[in-house]
Amino acid sequence: MTSSDIPAGGIRPRPVVDLLPRYAAGKPPAPVEGLTSYKLSSNENPLPPIPAVQQAIAAQTDINRYPDPLSSKLRGALAGFLDVPAEDIVTGGGSLGALNQLLATFAGQNDDGKADEVIYAWRSFEAYPISVGLAGAQSVQIPLTADGRHDLDAMAAAVTARTKVILLCTPNNPTGPILTTEETERFLETVPSDIVVVIDEAYQEFVRADNAVDGIAMYRKYPNVVVLRTFSKAHGLAGLRVGYSVSQPDLTQHLRVTATPFAVSQIAEAAAVASLEHFDQVVERVQSLVDERDRVTSGLRELGWAVPDAQGNFVWLNLGADTAEFAALAGERALSVRAFGDEGVRVSIGEPEANTRFLELCAMYTKPPRRS
Repeated sequence: MTSSDIPAGGIRPRPVVDLLPRYAAGKPPAPVEGLTSYKLSSNENPLPPIPAVQQAIAAQTDINRYPDPLSSKLRGALAGFLDVPAEDIVTGGGSLGALNQLLATFAGQNDDGKADEVIYAWRSFEAYPISVGLAGAQSVQIPLTADGRHDLDAMAAAVTARTKVILLCTPNNPTGPILTTEETERFLETVPSDIVVVIDEAYQEFVRADNAVDGIAMYRKYPNVVVLRTFSKAHGLAGLRVGYSVSQPDLTQHLRVTATPFAVSQIAEAAAVASLEHFDQVVERVQSLVDERDRVTSGLRELGWAVPDAQGNFVWLNLGADTAEFAALAGERALSVRAFGDEGVRVSIGEPEANTRFLELCAMYTKPPRRS
C-alpha cells in the first residue's frame, strides 16, 4: 500500500489526544488607535532581563554545538544559591518541561493496564490536565475553595491506592493564594509517603506572605517532595525555557533517566547562571512588580472588588458568566487579559500605565455588581 492508498483522515492520534483540553496561550492585544497596547495575559515579566544576562546571551557563539545535557554549570550555580546538592537538581525546558519529566517517571499506565491517578486543585495551571493525560495517567481535580485556595482536606480525602502524584501550585495560578507552611506540613503528614508530592513554585520570588510554605524546606524534610521552579517569571527568561526540579536522590536518580536530552540550551544556561550571579538586581525588579501588584489589589478593593490574596505577578477577578464581556472591554482599551471560560479573568501585572488603565476599566465596570 502506498501513501496515496490511505484514505483521508485515516491517521488517528492516540485516543487520549481527542480528550485533552487545548492549551490557550495568552494573546497580544489588538491595536487600538491612539493607545499603547499592553499584553497582560501570559504572566510574563514586563521587564527585560538584567544587563548582565543580556551580555551573557550576546556572548554565546557555540550554538552549533549541543549543550551540556546535565546543565552542569547551572546546577552548580543553583546548588550554591539554594544550598542543596547539585545531584538533587534536574533541569528542564521551563518548570513545565521539568513537570513533564516528572509525570513520565512516576505516573502513567499501571501494570494492570489501568491508569495511575494524579490529584491537583482546579482551577490551577491549565497545562496540568494536558500533561497528566499525555503521561497516560488520570486527572483527579479537586475544586478550589470559595476564596481561590487549595482544599487540602479534600485533596487528602481523594487519595486512593492508584494515586501516584499530587500537584500543589503555590501561589496558585490563576487565582493567586499561597499554601502556608502549617497546612502543607499537616497535609504531607497525612499523605502516604510513597506518593510523590510536587510543590510547584513558579512564582516563588513574588511571595511576600510570612507564613508561605518554602518548597526547599519541605524537600529537605520529606523524601517524597519534589520542588519545581523556573527562570521564566522573576528572572524574565520566559523565551529561553529553563526550569528545574529539586528532589532527594531516591527520586532524582529516576528523573535523570526520563529527562529530555539537551532541554536547556547553552544560551539559556548562560543566561540563568548570570541571573543568579546578579540576583540582587533581579530582586529589585521583582520588588517593583510586587509594589505594582499591591497597588492594583489595593485599588481593586477600594473599588469594591473582592480579590483573592495575590502572591504571584497577577490578580484574579471572579467574573463568572461575565468573563468574556470583561475581556472584550479590556481589548477595546488595548489590554489583553486571560479569560477562563465562564469562571473569571486573570490579569498579569504589567507596566504602570497598563496597570492604571486596568484599574480605570474596573472603576467603570458595573456589571455584574462589584464583588463586595
